[in-house]
Amino acid sequence: MTVLVTGTAVARVRAAYARIAEVDRPEVWITLVPLDDALEAAAAVDAALAGGADLPLAGTTLAVKDNIDVAGLPTTAACPSFASGPAAVSAPAVQRLVDAGAVVIGKTNLDQFATGLVGTRSPYGAVRHATLPERVSGGSSSGSAVAVALGIADIGLGTDTAGSGRVPAAFGGIVGIKTTVGLVPTTGVVPACRSYDVVTTFTRGLELGALATRLMAVGGARTWPVDVRLGLRAAPVVAVPRVADLAPLSPGWRTAFASAVAAVSATGASVRVVDVSPMLDAARLLYDGAILAERYDAVGPFLAAGPADADSTVASIILAGAAIPAAEYVADRARLDAARAAALAALDGCDLLLLPTTTEHPTIAAVQADPVGINRRLGTYTNFVNLLDLAAVAVPAGEADGGPFGVTVVSRAFDDQLALDLAARLLAGSTAPGALVADPGDALVADPGAARVADTGAALVADPDAALVVDAGVDVLVVGAHLRGQPLHHELEDLGARFVASVRTSDAYRLVALDTVPRKPGLVRAGPGRGAPIAGEVWRLSSGALGRFLAELPAPMSLGRVELSDGSWVVGFGCTAEAGAAAADVTAAGGWVEALRRGLPTVG
Repeated sequence: MTVLVTGTAVARVRAAYARIAEVDRPEVWITLVPLDDALEAAAAVDAALAGGADLPLAGTTLAVKDNIDVAGLPTTAACPSFASGPAAVSAPAVQRLVDAGAVVIGKTNLDQFATGLVGTRSPYGAVRHATLPERVSGGSSSGSAVAVALGIADIGLGTDTAGSGRVPAAFGGIVGIKTTVGLVPTTGVVPACRSYDVVTTFTRGLELGALATRLMAVGGARTWPVDVRLGLRAAPVVAVPRVADLAPLSPGWRTAFASAVAAVSATGASVRVVDVSPMLDAARLLYDGAILAERYDAVGPFLAAGPADADSTVASIILAGAAIPAAEYVADRARLDAARAAALAALDGCDLLLLPTTTEHPTIAAVQADPVGINRRLGTYTNFVNLLDLAAVAVPAGEADGGPFGVTVVSRAFDDQLALDLAARLLAGSTAPGALVADPGDALVADPGAARVADTGAALVADPDAALVVDAGVDVLVVGAHLRGQPLHHELEDLGARFVASVRTSDAYRLVALDTVPRKPGLVRAGPGRGAPIAGEVWRLSSGALGRFLAELPAPMSLGRVELSDGSWVVGFGCTAEAGAAAADVTAAGGWVEALRRGLPTVG
């Protein structure tokens, strides 16, 4: 079990509160849990862990955006008069993290009613950037992101409708994970646009964010499809915008994005320039179209009563949704359907899309002078993602204009794992402040109990056994033409297979060279001690992908149970007894690659 966070829960809570006092950023918090209460919760975690409880997040501190319910704490959505009293129960997303050992230390500030990307639209004060206090922290999940960036919280929960889980990550030099819409339940969340809201994570490293995300992604409105892709191919095709589509970037951010594209190429990916302008056009429907009616539906009647603590910019945006006719809303939903199809067509042949997370990093003074115009620009590359049913991972990618710079890896719906994998490869080669070395084996589609948390300041290796969908993964042994570097390996990659481990079989197997095109081996069970350990690789496939794999399997190949050298059994390649008897024995080579090196017997 991988350890991601060290130290007892009590020690880490004490360190978090000491850090709160040290940085003196009261605007980050709306409600801070009293230290004694947090220590009591932490002591309970330590006691449960000592008693043998499975707590993968034991030792982590959690900051929760104050539009997400936490039992016993009010939910203000950054509008004090909106809170009716302490929440009776926590939102499922919060409760799952607490059940896994995380300790809530407080509710964080936000752009009021999650409307904004700047972090300044709150009666609790503008949330200043973690290290550049004259600049904005990004919104609307400003407090949670800054709590993580300042090293107070290990995990920050945010919400993302237009980019609120990604823009603050870019400004803070941290990781923001925004899943496919509907995977993480939004029960207990004050809605912004109910159809497009997502609960997100902020962390200082990718592994902890992936772990927290997969713990939350159970019981949402949508579930992983049976043929979900579990891994990114070794040499993916990554789409990037045309030069014309990058015009909104500041010069410094444009230069930094060019470096990020080069970094993607350095991972072994192929870069393909695509026209993303239709996506950017679709983004405008979130605030300039009839979709705004959803914001009015969420909190418009409350704001229409004219509460004195309402932010004027937020109120003007939301109340404008009241006058939108139903016919316009239906028409704009149809436009989004068409835009979604166009986006998928533009990405045809590409695995992922790389974008700058936002356009620039403004000062608080500049935003106060132009609160709507700058906010609109900051959403250029984020507003369309949820509207078009895409997933995204925002990661640090160096510096620009004297501060952190970030990029976002965007995937199709349910290809969340692929975005995480490319993000991991980028971080593995990054020297960006706050970026951690991430292992491409980290899995979002993983077993929620498979890892325990550890020090987020170290290079981490994620547990390859993790699988988010309990029945989604089937381990398959390959010993020949499907091995990495062999001619049929692309079939596994096309199905989204994920590498698990290099292994050997027990000594009960013979390896034979079949008369096929291309040449491939057959694995034949001869009985314990009557063969030799044969080298192979275990790959994980979703159940649907395995079904497709099996349906296309040519004769004389077969799939059956194979015993590994450690005594475990997995699904593996074999061949018919007739084919095995007629083929040349290459068992002495110990594996197919070595047999090829030595030279296969001549056929015929």
